[in-house]
Parts: sequence; structure tokens; C-alpha cells
Amino acid sequence: MAVNEGSFIKLRFTGLSDGIVFDTTEEDKAREAGIFNPKKDYEPIVVRLGGMHIIPGLDEALIGKEVGEKGTVEIPPEKAYGPRDESMIRSAPIKNFAEKPQVGMRISSDGQEGVVASIVGKRAVVDFNHVLAGKTLTYEYEIEALVEDPKEQVEGLIDLYTGKTMDVELADGVLTVLLPPGINYDKRWGMARGILIHQIFEFIDGINEVVLKESYKRPAMPEETEEIEEADESSAPEESSEE
Repeated sequence: MAVNEGSFIKLRFTGLSDGIVFDTTEEDKAREAGIFNPKKDYEPIVVRLGGMHIIPGLDEALIGKEVGEKGTVEIPPEKAYGPRDESMIRSAPIKNFAEKPQVGMRISSDGQEGVVASIVGKRAVVDFNHVLAGKTLTYEYEIEALVEDPKEQVEGLIDLYTGKTMDVELADGVLTVLLPPGINYDKRWGMARGILIHQIFEFIDGINEVVLKESYKRPAMPEETEEIEEADESSAPEESSEE
């Protein structure tokens, strides 16, 4: 069965730049490349083709392919992370930084992420281009399965945007998502929530309402334990002695 724009699929992939792995769904390849992240689940991701869930070049390459198909594709910069933009390289006085900048340090400024490229005198040069900008990338891929169940599609989108697994229920057009405790303090969730709900309505048929549910249980009280009172020697009766 071929997959088309609008299809939800389970995708395995490994991305390489200049022959070096920079991202993968395979744990063994991540360990071999020295990029293993213990907080990441190494398993196929669920994406919707045409949903801007993967870079455009890979998205286009997968359309029309068969479920179970494996392949390799080269993607030019304009269909990956774009060309390098010299205007995205800026310098600033070292005194403007919260801590002393060092080459390779990642910083955030006005909502942009950058890397300190060099230190020139009393100024730091920061590159705000994506680290893979200007690179031709190679992707090895496998279309593992077609995902047709709406509940699985929702779970896939939640994982894609939040990196978390959440319990979901779908009945009579109402989707209920049970939020983990403390999720509202998660910056990633704060940024993803709006687009997640938008895409659920746009991409998944039959969902008319989304309910985000927070539930808290009373903490269990510690079990009472019998205290063993030790005799206080100072209050013990004195022994009488007869002469």
C-alpha cells in the first residue's frame, strides 16, 4: 500500500551530515555515534505526511512510497534547514552576557537560539543559523506502518510535540487528554499546546471537542508505626542498698 499526503505513518529514520549521524530513531546507532540521550525513547515516530512534521525534502521523498519500504535520500539545503544566512551572524560586547561567553556555548536572545562562534577582543561572535543550515543531508528511512486509528494518531502527535506519553480517550467525537501533574510548568507544553489542538482538529476526522483534563489524587498518608519507648535511665527508681 502506498502512502500519500495526509497519511499518518510510523517512520524509522537516521539523519547524517557529512557522513556523521546527527539524529536517529535507533538506539544502537545513537550510541555508536555518541549522541545517545537517556531521556529519549528510541522508537519509530508517528508523522502526517504534508503536516510539516519532518523536513520538506524527506516529506516529499516519502510520498508515493510503499509501507515497509526502506531507502536512502539526499536532501539539499533548500529542502532541509535552509542556506546559511550571513545576517544571522552577529557580535556583541562580552559585558552584555550573563556569564563569560566561550566558543561553542549555546545562548538564547530575543527568542533565538545561537552558538558562540568566536571571541574577538572584547566582543563575542554569535551564529544564529541552524547548526545544519547550508548542509546537504542524507536520510536513511523505513516506513514501518500506516497509522489509521484516530487514537493512535493523537498519541503520535502528542509524543511528537511534547515528547511525553499521555492517556487519551475518544468517544462520541470527544477527545479527552489526561494531563500529567505539573505539565503546565513545562515550557515545551506551553508552546506546543495550541498547535497540537489545532492539528488534531485539522488532521484527524471525527473529533469535535478536545478536553484537557488535570487530575490529582490525595497523597497517601504514611502508615502509623508503634513507637518503642525506651526507659529513661534518669527517671528509673534508684536501687536501695542496705548497710
